Amino acid sequence: MPLFRLHKNDFSFPSPSFAEPDGLLAVGGDLSPARLLEAYRLGIFPWYSEKDPLLWWSPDPRLVLFPARFHFTRRLARTMRSQKFAMSVDSVFAEVIATCANIRRRGERGTWITPEMQEAYIILHELGYAHSLECWLNGKLVGGLYGVCLDQVFFGESMFSAVADASKLALATLCKEAPKWGISLIDCQMTTSHLRSLGAEEVTGADFRQLLAKLIRSLKSQKKWRLSYTGKEGNGTTDAKSGKRHVHQGGVEKDSQKESIPD
Repeated sequence: MPLFRLHKNDFSFPSPSFAEPDGLLAVGGDLSPARLLEAYRLGIFPWYSEKDPLLWWSPDPRLVLFPARFHFTRRLARTMRSQKFAMSVDSVFAEVIATCANIRRRGERGTWITPEMQEAYIILHELGYAHSLECWLNGKLVGGLYGVCLDQVFFGESMFSAVADASKLALATLCKEAPKWGISLIDCQMTTSHLRSLGAEEVTGADFRQLLAKLIRSLKSQKKWRLSYTGKEGNGTTDAKSGKRHVHQGGVEKDSQKESIPD
C-alpha cells in the first residue's frame, strides 16, 4: 500500500483500510484541532518520535474496551474499597500529559508525547474534547490517564502509574463513570497483554470503523467531566491547585454552543 502524504490546507484523510500491515497510514499535515478531530472520528491517531515526521496510524486489529466488561481483579476491588486513593477528573490535564511523557517505562527510550503533542492536546482539553482522570495519594499525583472523547467514544492516549494500581484505578473509574458520561466504547489503540488482562478485546479494523460510525453522531464539545466516585475524599471533585472541594452529582455537561469543529 502507498504511504499517503497529508497537506496542511487539506484536513481529509485516506480511508484507514489503506493502512500498512503495521497500521501506518499517512505522513505530514499538522496537529490542529480540526485535523485531530477528523482523524479520531475516522479511527486514526498521530504517533511519532521527536526526530520523526508526523505519522498517522490506524492499526488492524484494534484493541477496544467496552466499559461494562472491565475486569476488576480482587486486588483492584480491595484497593477501591479501601479508599486509599482520591480521584479527580479534568483537574490537572497538563500535569497528567506531561507526566505520561516524562515517566520512564521499561524497554522504552525517549517519548512519543513530544512538546508539540502536549500543546495540541492541551488545546483540545481547553476546547472540551480531551479529558484526564487523576489518582492522588496523600495529596500527590501518582497515576492518571488522558484521551479524546467524541460523542460515545473515548480514545485513550496514554496513562501512567507511580505507585501500584494507580493507573488501573484511573481506568476503572473511567469505566465506572462511563454510563453517566455517555461513553459506550474505549479505544485502546494497540494490543497489550496488560490491557487484555483488564477486559480489552481485539476487533477488526472494519468492525471498529462500524462502531465509530454508530457511536459518533455528534462532534459537540463537552465541559469538564464530574465524578460521582472520588475515593477517600468523598463525593465531588478536587481542584488540585487550590485544594477546594466541589460537591455535585455525577455526569457530563454538553455545551450546545459548540457544534462545529474548531480550526
